[in-house]
Amino acid sequence: MFDSSVYAARRAALARLVRSGCILLPGNDFIGMNYRANTFPFRQDGSFLYFTGLDRPGHCLWLDCESGEEILFGPEPGMEHTIWSGAAPSLSERADLSGIAVSKAMHELAHTVRQAKGQGRSIHYSPTYQGETALLLSGVLGIPALELEAGFSSILVQGIVELRSVKSPAEVAQIRQAITISADVYDRLMQSCVPGAREMELYGRSQGLIFSHGSREAFPMILSRRGEVLHNHTHDQILRDGDLLLVDSGVVSPLGYASDITRTLPVGGRFSSRQKEIYEIVLEALAVGTLNMAPGVPFVECHLAAARVVAKGLTDLGLMLGDPLEAVQRGAHALFFPHGLGHMLGLDVHDMEALGEDFVGYDHEFKRAAQFGLSGLRMARRLRPGFVMTVEPGIYFIPALIRQWREQRRLEEFINYEALDAYLDFGGIRIEDDVLVTEDGRDVLSKDIPKSVDDICKRMGDAS
Repeated sequence: MFDSSVYAARRAALARLVRSGCILLPGNDFIGMNYRANTFPFRQDGSFLYFTGLDRPGHCLWLDCESGEEILFGPEPGMEHTIWSGAAPSLSERADLSGIAVSKAMHELAHTVRQAKGQGRSIHYSPTYQGETALLLSGVLGIPALELEAGFSSILVQGIVELRSVKSPAEVAQIRQAITISADVYDRLMQSCVPGAREMELYGRSQGLIFSHGSREAFPMILSRRGEVLHNHTHDQILRDGDLLLVDSGVVSPLGYASDITRTLPVGGRFSSRQKEIYEIVLEALAVGTLNMAPGVPFVECHLAAARVVAKGLTDLGLMLGDPLEAVQRGAHALFFPHGLGHMLGLDVHDMEALGEDFVGYDHEFKRAAQFGLSGLRMARRLRPGFVMTVEPGIYFIPALIRQWREQRRLEEFINYEALDAYLDFGGIRIEDDVLVTEDGRDVLSKDIPKSVDDICKRMGDAS
């Protein structure tokens, strides 16, 4: 944990932003895998972790925005807990760690909520994403679980986003620690990406390496020779000479901050000429998108700058037609680059996404576009110093999507559909870095993980 004063200052800032009423912020609890006592690995809610630092299940934070009262509700470990799970700090000791003066048993939460409601106080809560949390809120607030989504507090969500968006130097240091572990993972993968290797074997080795660092995955790893499937979590293929292996993975730091890095590796250590052509376009899109990042710049402009690189590169190869600038305006590039350029990174790998993408990536100035591809952009608003963003352009040849567009004759003035026949088995390429927005530009935190053609091939033992 950081010092308790850090969490106390965060809570005070949140109360000032919300201004009135009370804040009810539940942490996560254990979730049964196939019965109650056999649980999935515990993952704390990012906002609860941000405001308390407590990475333990079954707690709830209560903040009175007007009086300043803070209460930590949670379990008091007894002898049964000690027998089965070992000794644990008392509830009051856990509250002290977070700088909270008052702690109460969880069963007292309902009375505290009833008392506040009886006084006509507003109870602010954020959107839920776990059933157990929804049931807890439903029970203490007296709101049917299915109606909770309609009643969450946008003022609270906006306050959380305002505070969590800007990372302190200590938070950035945590992200750097996670990236250091990721660098080790990719170093090992570059040594192991050979014909005949099984995806599951590489995934298992990576998992073991992550665990050996005392870390865990920030999200389920994507490791697949079928890179055209954007979120491919299957690991059932055997690598062949000439394949591309797309690996999108992240780990967490000691205090829960995430890395998120993607590299696309040539199986056997050498890119074919066709693969190298596409790879270099994606690499240039990454560079241009990153170079456009600076305080005050809308992230949507970084996305469009990268998209124009993709369109021009594919036009130069004869796979797209016409004016690349007009092609991007019309959305033709999205056949190959159907997702956004990146997202915020922090305690959540898609930082604060549980609160709603439109709260995190959009504001009064920027609204989500309807155009295919652009509509998937998770972040559009202006960048600020302290934002940590992923930048992850890609080019994918998705046979079903190409077939659909071709049958619809969609944007055929910009797409050379006949030329695409030779690329239907290509797969996909994505390259991703983690980037800090600084006072005068940007700092690529993951720059030491090889990504140029020469650096990757040299690391894999075969200069291309």
